[in-house]
Parts: sequence; C-alpha cells; structure tokens
Amino acid sequence: MSIRCFLMCSLVSAALLLTSCGSPAHAPEEFYILVATNMKLPYWQAACAGFRAAGIQLGVRYDFMGPDTYDPLAQREEFRRALTKKPTGILVSPADPKLMNEEIDRATAQGIPVITFDSDAPDSKRLLFVGTNNYQAGMMGARVTAARLQGKGSVMVYTMPEQVNLNERLRGYREVFAGHPQIRIVEILDVKGDPRISFDRTKEMIESKKPLPDAFVCLEATACEEVAEVLSRNRVEGKLVVAMDTDQATLEWIQKGLIAATIAQKPYTMAFTGLKLLDDLHHHKLPALDSRWGQSPFSPIPTFVDTGATLIDQSNVQSFIQAQESATKK
Repeated sequence: MSIRCFLMCSLVSAALLLTSCGSPAHAPEEFYILVATNMKLPYWQAACAGFRAAGIQLGVRYDFMGPDTYDPLAQREEFRRALTKKPTGILVSPADPKLMNEEIDRATAQGIPVITFDSDAPDSKRLLFVGTNNYQAGMMGARVTAARLQGKGSVMVYTMPEQVNLNERLRGYREVFAGHPQIRIVEILDVKGDPRISFDRTKEMIESKKPLPDAFVCLEATACEEVAEVLSRNRVEGKLVVAMDTDQATLEWIQKGLIAATIAQKPYTMAFTGLKLLDDLHHHKLPALDSRWGQSPFSPIPTFVDTGATLIDQSNVQSFIQAQESATKK
C-alpha cells in the first residue's frame, strides 16, 4: 500500500510540475490577425506562412487580412474590419504610418495589443516593432553597390518615400556613399507601389538616348525585376542592379545575371515571432497597453526585435530558393 501511495504521489507531482512549466492553456476564443497589403506578393505569402506556423504550434485561431494590391487606404479599412472581429491581438505592417497611427491607437484603447512588423508606425501606441534593421539593410546594399562600382559612378534609386522602413534603407545607402565621394545618387523615383512606374521610367531613360546611371538600386520588392526586364529587352549591358527582397522574378534575374544581388528580409520569421509575442502578451498582460514602454528603462518588453537580413547573389541563390520552398509549403 505504501509503495502504491508513493507511486500515486509521484505521478501527481510530475503532472503538477509539467503543468506549471508547460505552455499556458489557450482558450477557444483566442484569435490573432495579421494585417498587411499587397497580399498576393510572395513576400507576404511568406509572412502568412510564418504566422500560420506559429498559430498551429500554439493551437490558436488566426487570420490574414489586407488588400491584394498596394493600397494604404484599403489597408486602413481592412484594419478597421479586423477590429470588428474583436481579436486577441493584431500584427500589422503599416503601408502608410500616418494613416494607421489613429487606427492602432483605437485598437489599443479597446484593449487589443498591436505589434508592427516589417514597416513601423513609431508615433502610434503599438507595443513594439518586429522586423529588419532597415538602416543596416541599406548599408548592406550600399556596400555591395560601392564595391561593384569600384567606388565610382551614378546611382538611381527606386523607393516609396512615405514608408519609414524605406527611408531608413535610403539613409543607410547615403551613409555608405558618403565615404565614396565619386558615387552620387542622380535620381530618386517614387514608384507608388506600382511596378509599371519602375518599368516605364527605366524604359523612358533608355529611349531618351541620354547616358544611363551606372547602377539601379531598389529599396522595395517589385521595382528591380522591372528594371531588369527593361534592360534585358533593350540589350543594355554593364549596368549594376541591386534589389530588395526575394520575389520569384528577382531570384530568377539573379540566376540570369541581370540582378547582381538582393537583400533578403525574413518575413516568415517576423510574422512567426510577432504572433508568439502577441500570445505571450495575452497570457502575461502588461500593466497598461497605452504606456510608452519604449521610453521606459524598466520596460518588460523590447522596443525592437531585429529579425536580420541576408545578402543573396549567384553564390547562394539556389540554396535560398530551396529553403524558401520548404518553409512556405502549407
């Protein structure tokens, strides 16, 4: 009898230990939403895959919302619609922070924690930002550009000036180019989230018969594949193209040698980490959501989680494609 009691007590103790050390129980009503824009892009499909993987691992419900094209106003409406679903937490990548600040603050006022990822809205009451150190990513691209140009040449930049993350990338480029006085940026084009603008402007420069820039630098995902297409069609050789992100067409142009390199972010990691953080914030609640935790020296949460970036060129593009296909399989 004493042995039986001992075994029973041991089993109970082990169960209590596992319960106390294990993951928190998840209620059926727990529900997390990812809000982005241009949802058909492979970049955002990778983010959704990371969000899905974290949701499955945690055993919580999840959803993805956002327009299929680059449309900041439509994204704002999608965020508003997300709020009507009363989610446990929201992970959002603001296309235009000025449009989203008030919406994020409204979610916070309703007790819904919001984390930004990929693109930040630092003036809002979001709790923290998960994503690339865009300044460092810009410096990474600039170093490749400077090395390939051998410290001398003209550069055209394709960007969207309203996005904080792209401005940080440009700041990184400028910082590196400041150390190379013979490298100069000759034009900065606002592509407005429309690949046709990149295509048309590049084509227009070729047709003008004026000297082309020595390098074309893209700070967002879709521009450089259009640049490479125009250069290829017009048989323009000897130009340097440095891209951003890992759309399929960009990777194919790297394989063909028209794009020299691209800076690969980690949208899968951003979204996976973002959902994990939202879940932890739900089970271990902050004293208040509207405090400026980023300014507190005793904050229980970080201000910024850097998910890193990787340089992709012909030396590693094939291995990257294989890893990408494996990670994004449903």
